[in-house]
Amino acid sequence: NWCCPPGRRVQSSKSGPTPPRLLSEEEYRLQGEVETQKALAELRSVCKSPEFSAWTTVSRIQSPKRFADFVGGASHVTPNEVSAHEQEFGLASLCIDEQLFEEDDDEDDGDEEEENVYDSFAG
Repeated sequence: NWCCPPGRRVQSSKSGPTPPRLLSEEEYRLQGEVETQKALAELRSVCKSPEFSAWTTVSRIQSPKRFADFVGGASHVTPNEVSAHEQEFGLASLCIDEQLFEEDDDEDDGDEEEENVYDSFAG
């Protein structure tokens, strides 16, 4: 109580916390890239530290050479993985998803018509 005037305490409790600002798609993508690069750099650093048990790790993974290349600075994904990701989640997949959803919407309309016909016979 002695550090804050009473009026200020009441004022701040009435207004409440301000909601966080939402990121744009571009800001979200950029933040994801930055944070991923930071996390990968941290992972490489841990893997290079003297406390890290490289032999235990290498004995458990499928591709020790790929792991060693990653620790040495190579990319964490292969070109084939990038291509597969683009096919599944890239712009081309968005067009396919839109077409699928449009077809589903058309099919749903037909189901409603069938239900209405059935209702008229049942009633």
